Amino acid sequence: MRGDLRAWPPLTVEVASQSPVEPLWDQLVRGYHYLGYQRLLGRRLKYLAFRQGRPVAALSFSAPARALRVRDQYIGWSAAQRRAHLDRVVNNSRFLILPWVAVKNLASHVLARTLARLPQDWEARFGTRLWLVETFVDPARFRGTCYRAANWQGLGQTAGHGKRGPGYVYHGARKEVYVYVLDPRFRHRIGCHPQAYCPSHRPPPSLAKGEDLQMILRHAGWHPELVPWVTLTEAEVAGLADELVRFHAQFHACFGRIEHRRLGLAYLAGLLSNHTAKSVEPIALAFLDADAVRPLQRFLKAYGWDEGAMEATHQALLAATLAEPDGMLTVDSCEFPKKGTESVGVARQYCGALGKVENCQSGVFVGYASRKGYGLVAGRLYLPERWFADDHAQRRADTRVPEALGFQTKPQIARDLLARLAQTERFPATWLGCDAVFGADWAFLEAVPPGTYYFAGIRSNTLVFRTRPRVHVPPYRGRGRPPTKPRVTQGRAQTVAALAASRHCRWTPVVLAEGAKGPLRAEVACRRVYPAQGGLPRAAPVWLFLRRMEDGQIKYAFSNAPANTPLAELCRAATLRWPIEQCFQDGKSQVGMDHYEHRSWPAWHRHMLYVCLALHFLLRLRLRFKKNAGPDAPASAHAAGGGAAVQSPDARACAGARAIPYAAEPHCVSLTPEEAAGVAS
Repeated sequence: MRGDLRAWPPLTVEVASQSPVEPLWDQLVRGYHYLGYQRLLGRRLKYLAFRQGRPVAALSFSAPARALRVRDQYIGWSAAQRRAHLDRVVNNSRFLILPWVAVKNLASHVLARTLARLPQDWEARFGTRLWLVETFVDPARFRGTCYRAANWQGLGQTAGHGKRGPGYVYHGARKEVYVYVLDPRFRHRIGCHPQAYCPSHRPPPSLAKGEDLQMILRHAGWHPELVPWVTLTEAEVAGLADELVRFHAQFHACFGRIEHRRLGLAYLAGLLSNHTAKSVEPIALAFLDADAVRPLQRFLKAYGWDEGAMEATHQALLAATLAEPDGMLTVDSCEFPKKGTESVGVARQYCGALGKVENCQSGVFVGYASRKGYGLVAGRLYLPERWFADDHAQRRADTRVPEALGFQTKPQIARDLLARLAQTERFPATWLGCDAVFGADWAFLEAVPPGTYYFAGIRSNTLVFRTRPRVHVPPYRGRGRPPTKPRVTQGRAQTVAALAASRHCRWTPVVLAEGAKGPLRAEVACRRVYPAQGGLPRAAPVWLFLRRMEDGQIKYAFSNAPANTPLAELCRAATLRWPIEQCFQDGKSQVGMDHYEHRSWPAWHRHMLYVCLALHFLLRLRLRFKKNAGPDAPASAHAAGGGAAVQSPDARACAGARAIPYAAEPHCVSLTPEEAAGVAS
């Protein structure tokens, strides 16, 4: 249904409760309202709005919240007065405009028509005259426009509690509270006066800007599941703002002005917040004000602060938390789909997020993983080669690409990032992990420094020799030019997929993790092979590591680890490879890694640096709350296995030789729940 409301025939609003149309109301709300329909407790009235006999809207009114801070302050009643007169308040518990109806101003019109008859209907049904109507609006889904248009008054937010059984539990999902006064003399009838209340989470404007922001952070409604795999208590959630301020203060030396500190803290808080949109404008409006949108944009694009010093500080703090001698550095690319053509580095290229060639940007990132946890260390945007053509000169200038920058492949970018990290000597690593983009580049693998072994993903069509073939220059047969290039004269290369399917591959079952739904199982196999390059075997053999999941999918990897490397160590290397994927998943689902709308080279890198800081902050919280986990712990871990950042040694961890005899009982590889999720992906 579409059209102009003024041209519609008059709507009819009918009471659906205990009438022939009540089953229709139940069906519509159950099928189309995002909360569904459950039997309403206590007194309740259901309404349906019709246009020429066809339903267009469904509403219900039921018992109000027993205690609601902003409402009770607005009314001004005492606890005794509330108990005596709470039945004069009713809650608009459901409001649904049916999905096939798209008529401007219809929602506020239906509200007004329903409220006009609600007091009489309620009194006729229950013998009580109503004074006030309340409702809750989920700001993650709705703006409350129709309530404001119907002259409802916004009071602020709920405290984030919900009814569960006989009591209330803290869930952190705050709702906007609106009220509509049916009887303007309700306070006179109660005998009370309104109390002072703050109609939003913002503090008084007289505070200094820095203090103002800290106050906003304390009232920003942090979610108790902000930290993946850990549910925070209300007291812990209340302390997150101060924790975040202290964390960001460690980077104050990177800023030349106090205002830059404020903007940076607001941006970091926005990335960690509950807001569904985490680009500059919504962050500025939520944590600063409308006048701060442009300054926050300039903060990321042009303001003079030292992101190099911030990255170095981040790396030093992260290394102090995670560094272990047998850790793993990981490199991987991450793509970000884009619709336009003006953002720096955007082009049609393979997009891992979509699994196809699409318009996107791509970044190369370095992560670090150890038994203590994992995090993102550094990153750089990849510019496709076409961006360095003469016809892109103006676009490079517009997006502030450094003039001295030249084209580099993703493996070359990764080599530069790793070389910079090696100079800091902060991240000791026995292993270097990467996916097939980097594992197919022998120049990249050969650049791995001595003492560090690569564990590199490869494609299923990669060719290998099971044993070293005979290679020599064929003898001259008297015709044509004499041969000069060596060839394989005995032996045949085969794809790793064919080898995995052959009788030469013997699989060993392993348990990768104990999850909420039981053990996460896989089969692994490994053997020494000679990779083929240009049709010839490479000089040295490497490990071919195969991992087959329960769904039959097989992952392939090369490793130049020594021939006497135990299976357990290769399994551990395989699991350390995946935390960087979890960083990308957490980054996109938790801290707005892909929410940015920046177009310039500096803004992209500064945004990604703040994403690294946000993940770093979450890591610190995970470690702290995991460390406190126990019978009296303030933070409770999920049943799936607790904190995600910390691995505990497993006495049953698979051990032993590189030989892979078949075992009926699976080995066990110790994994955190997050890593298990990554391995399964």
